Amino acid sequence: MADKMMNQLDPAGTLQEIESKFEMFQVLNEQGEVVNEAAMPDLKDEQLVELMSRMVYVRILDQRSISLNRQGRLGFYAPTAGQEASQLASQYALEKEDWILPGYRDVPQIVMHGLPLWKAFLFSRGHFIGNQVPEGVNILAPQIIIGAQYIQTAGVALGLQKRGSKTVAITYTGDGGSSQGDFYEGINFAGAFKSPAIFIVQNNQFAISTPRELQTAAKTIAQKGIAAGIPSILVDGMDPLAVYAATKDARDRAIRGEGPTLIETMCYRYGPHTMAGDDPTRYRTTDTDNEWAAKDPLVRFRKFLEAKGLWDEKKEEEVIERAKEEIKEAIKEADKAPKQKVTELMDNMYDGEMPANLKEQYAIYKEKESK
Repeated sequence: MADKMMNQLDPAGTLQEIESKFEMFQVLNEQGEVVNEAAMPDLKDEQLVELMSRMVYVRILDQRSISLNRQGRLGFYAPTAGQEASQLASQYALEKEDWILPGYRDVPQIVMHGLPLWKAFLFSRGHFIGNQVPEGVNILAPQIIIGAQYIQTAGVALGLQKRGSKTVAITYTGDGGSSQGDFYEGINFAGAFKSPAIFIVQNNQFAISTPRELQTAAKTIAQKGIAAGIPSILVDGMDPLAVYAATKDARDRAIRGEGPTLIETMCYRYGPHTMAGDDPTRYRTTDTDNEWAAKDPLVRFRKFLEAKGLWDEKKEEEVIERAKEEIKEAIKEADKAPKQKVTELMDNMYDGEMPANLKEQYAIYKEKESK
């Protein structure tokens, strides 16, 4: 009897069995070759070219944003190079009516979803106009509190569900964000109500300087969705076709009423965590950098499109020049915004009666600003 119970009692074996199910979903290998024909998304040639154009555009945007930050013309900035496939292919699988709740590194998605680039620059500067989203652009401002957007997404998705809307709410965090309590609370809530949410964890291997293996004992972050009872998948985040296919599948199931999905995209940020003093050479090796450089999503997708006769150097140069020109015009437009006043910040924060101490400060700053 005891032997029979011991044979049945195998929690470690159950864990290993679950972890073994999470194999990397991939469509293109590092050479840009199709290795999973059955999973190829149904995208027309012009759509493939558009997706590549967006990725090239955002790589230039990242380079220029870093330069502008160093010049003191931008404020907070989190580099995005290396994560273009994860960010842009997932956004490309959405519809305009869907809602995006970004983290602070996810400015590219909301720009492609309709936020004017000059307003994105103002967001970086901490200007309130940067958070004034145009009508019809279904986004929230980038969340600075790590993981908080997961709970917000569960709520937005439930609201869409209650309205009977055939739309989804999608959100992003990093591998570090998955260690926050908000992460599990968000996926658990959405799972319990079968709300139309897509939760993406962009596993770029480091939460600032903390390597992913010190974040959790779990072999994958994707498997954590199983605890919340929601479908989960591990995706090659440097492969735009795999990311698109996984996100499109998650969206299709969500609008059919099948609930949320957790997607872990394995990717890498080539730059620092943010431009606020982080030095990745202190915690990453050259060998690791070189290993991920060989997986560059732009190089991989470029090879794929060139083999199909859809992309060449001339097309890429056209996108690069357009990006540079639009970025230059956007920063000019951002520079036109009136200088933000302390009293405006207080007015925006308080719709009703201010506390007595703030009333005193308001009067002081009002006098200073009038001179």
